[in-house]
Amino acid sequence: MSDPAVPAPEWLTLAERNEASASLAQQLGVPAGIAALLLCRGLDTVEKAQDFLSPSIAQLHSPLRMLGISTAVKRLRAALLAREPILIYGDYDVDGTVATVLLKTAIERAAQSLGVTADVRYHIPHRIREGYGIRTSRLAEAADEGVRLVVSVDTGIRAFAAADEAKRVGLDLIVTDHHLPDTGEGVPDALAVINPNQPDDTYPYKDLCGAAVSYKLAQALMESTADDDELARIRTRILPSFLKLLAIASIADSVPLTGENRVIASLGLLELRKPAQSGLRTLMELAQIDLARPISSFDVGFRIAPRINAAGRMDVASDVVEMFLTRDAALARSLAEKLHSLNDDRRATEAEALREIEARLEQLAASEEGLAAALVLDDEASASPWHRGVVGILASRVVDRTASPALVLTHEAHEDGTSSAHGSGRSIAGFHLLDAITAAHAEHREATGQPLFDRFGGHAHAVGFALPSSNVAALRERLAAYAAIHRPAVPVIEPVECDLEITLDELNDEFFAALERLGPFGNSAPEPTFLTRNLRLAQAWRVIKDKHLRLTLEDPQDGRRLGGMAWSRARTDFVALARQSQWAQGSALDVVYRLRRNWHPDFGGWEMEILALRNTTFLR
Repeated sequence: MSDPAVPAPEWLTLAERNEASASLAQQLGVPAGIAALLLCRGLDTVEKAQDFLSPSIAQLHSPLRMLGISTAVKRLRAALLAREPILIYGDYDVDGTVATVLLKTAIERAAQSLGVTADVRYHIPHRIREGYGIRTSRLAEAADEGVRLVVSVDTGIRAFAAADEAKRVGLDLIVTDHHLPDTGEGVPDALAVINPNQPDDTYPYKDLCGAAVSYKLAQALMESTADDDELARIRTRILPSFLKLLAIASIADSVPLTGENRVIASLGLLELRKPAQSGLRTLMELAQIDLARPISSFDVGFRIAPRINAAGRMDVASDVVEMFLTRDAALARSLAEKLHSLNDDRRATEAEALREIEARLEQLAASEEGLAAALVLDDEASASPWHRGVVGILASRVVDRTASPALVLTHEAHEDGTSSAHGSGRSIAGFHLLDAITAAHAEHREATGQPLFDRFGGHAHAVGFALPSSNVAALRERLAAYAAIHRPAVPVIEPVECDLEITLDELNDEFFAALERLGPFGNSAPEPTFLTRNLRLAQAWRVIKDKHLRLTLEDPQDGRRLGGMAWSRARTDFVALARQSQWAQGSALDVVYRLRRNWHPDFGGWEMEILALRNTTFLR
């Protein structure tokens, strides 16, 4: 629980009920509270709200509006007609592997329409041996293998050396990417660059993931080779079927679920309920996804995506591509089971490292120096190395447990006797982590004439980096010194923001049905949070698994009840709060919560996921 000396956060309500929300509710035929939420999210006309509530594939923009696509389609068609081998150069995460699958499938379909057989190869780099980006050595190998056209997916917008190497060895390079280009260098000198974020691109939506950019190229290529009958089939069957995987990539890559991304996610989640491909169907079965009920972005983000990502983190991500592409049901099941097993390995590796980190944190806290203002933890003294694929997750866990900025690193030995460290960092409110490591890098260069990092990047809350192992001690010292000056003297108390104040009698079937239409939820589209004041504890609270709180709350005016769970976390101990506040049956509480649907066949239904509790501020 928070330190009692720290002031309690302010509770704010964002949505307003007024004449505009009442009018919108009437025109849309939705509950007044839902209309207030729509207005709060910028949907201030009936047309905008209707499009939002009823997404369709027709709302997606034409791919031909994206700069470079026409050139890319022309070159791909020429390659197919000339029977040239084509290499797709992907990436090892969900976005990159899905982009590879979609584009390879589309190129082969286009080849069928043209009456030729496609030779489409792919390369997914190994996360540890090759790292992110296009390796020039792989391009040279491709040229030696007879490849004359390379298409990158989810990578390449800063691949200047790779573009130069492609020219040198006689390859045409098409770059498809969604990452921001280098503001000073522009874009690589490739045959075509497809990225809505590049200069001079007027494509109206900029927040697509890499797989969505690949999808746009795939759509344009297939439509360019189709006759009228085939074009209808592409638009009514093929493209919607692609949205299954594209929704997974979009949610896994945490792009904003706004605009086109929301349409993709909405329609893709519907398509996921009918997985025809053996690998996807098996993976969903292993992830315990129930196809009899709606599939949520939570199901994708926390059940499906981690199993796909595990291949890139722990082993070889090309298995993901093979699993999605193969028509051999036995092979697809075997590969899906491998991904499931790798995800178990990832979790075990993470748990083992976390136990070691927690023991080390206890030792540091008990030492004379105590915990530094910013923590740098590495596996140099560990019995076994921490896997590079989980250091970002570990850094998040450290921040949760200590409320301090944290970097977590793992060391890798090289054949020449040197070693390097690779790491990720996470931060807290009020402390800009990228500024901190940038300052440490500059100070080290000024003091020693040598760079601190080999590479680094990120933003205020998260960073990634690599540096010589010999520089880790300097990083620890410089980061702690910077944080001692720049970290807020007292924790930044962020307000508890509630989307809508509501009473229990508003929570009926009509409201729940309309609430589900506001999804899917994710980045830039958070689940609505609700505030209900002056509820009574209908019965004594219960402790679940030693640390979580189960409550049944009741409106004293009409006796309506709603149950809920308050899940304790590192810095929010609801059980301790209940004991400290001496809550008992009849206690009056204000509650901030999300609404969750429990699908249990015997005691399911809608309930609260409680985010904040306090003694009521007024009595009705």
